[in-house]
Amino acid sequence: MLRTILIGSSVSIQGVFERQLECGRILVRVGDTLFAGRPVSA
Repeated sequence: MLRTILIGSSVSIQGVFERQLECGRILVRVGDTLFAGRPVSA
């Protein structure tokens, strides 16, 4: 499932959902790289 996250105040990344972290952020995978950020609500 594709999810979009925010990194910082204006950078958004869309990737394949990996897992949710304890702090409320989520991990998404883009190729071989994992990114953590705040989820964007629909």
